[in-house]
Amino acid sequence: MSELKFDGLPGVRFGALAFDVDSGERVFAHNENDELDTASMGKVFLLHTALQMSKDGTVDLEERLHRRPSERVDESGIWYLMEQDDLSIFDVALLIGAFSDNFATNVLIRRVGLENVADQVETLGYRNSGLHDFLRWPRPAKAPRTLSTGTAAELSDFMARHAKDEFWDESTNEVFRRWLGAGADTSMVASAFDLDPLAHYNYQRDVWVWNKTGTNGTIRADAGIVMTPTRRVAYAVFANWEPGTDRVVDVMPIMRQAGDAIHRFL
Repeated sequence: MSELKFDGLPGVRFGALAFDVDSGERVFAHNENDELDTASMGKVFLLHTALQMSKDGTVDLEERLHRRPSERVDESGIWYLMEQDDLSIFDVALLIGAFSDNFATNVLIRRVGLENVADQVETLGYRNSGLHDFLRWPRPAKAPRTLSTGTAAELSDFMARHAKDEFWDESTNEVFRRWLGAGADTSMVASAFDLDPLAHYNYQRDVWVWNKTGTNGTIRADAGIVMTPTRRVAYAVFANWEPGTDRVVDVMPIMRQAGDAIHRFL
């Protein structure tokens, strides 16, 4: 198992786990059961819940959702720059997978319901991961402390189960994988594979990656699947640090080193 120095940065907490999806062999592990803040990572549970509700017949992915001005959040995403006011649930989910779109996230939360997301996370068997709130700044009194939390163990397990088509039939699981496969953020663990950030849902130099990331001023988080034609690894790497400090330039090389370790394993 790779010996990465996840504990080498004073003031930064890491949680990390990577393992072979099929054999269970570990690539690396560090405080994988610690619950950390994960920023937008919890949006994967929103996407999962939307798909589960479509299978249950309680939502239709072709249903169109109309955005409201009160749901607008800038920064992450592109819908706030677009003229189109209504999109299908499928396309709203695609914006979330591709660009972690905050506006789209708030619109989909209104339709799906945070309570249904929480129920799904519990059904999945996860106790220390979840999406706790919609996007809003500043966060008011009595609101959840943070958008989402998670453990590397639970999020890597979640990705592995999707890779193995454990939840639904293969075509439905493929919808989820394609939503994440459109993701444009390959700056963290995925940076080790030097992918085309705008088109990598395919093999590039015999490596295929689909993932979800989360970022804010004190968080970097990345979880997903890395595949070759013969092996596949599920991973999650999260880093938290204290408000008022900027540790991005310290943390990002370690994220890439985690990707390098996965690359060597494959």
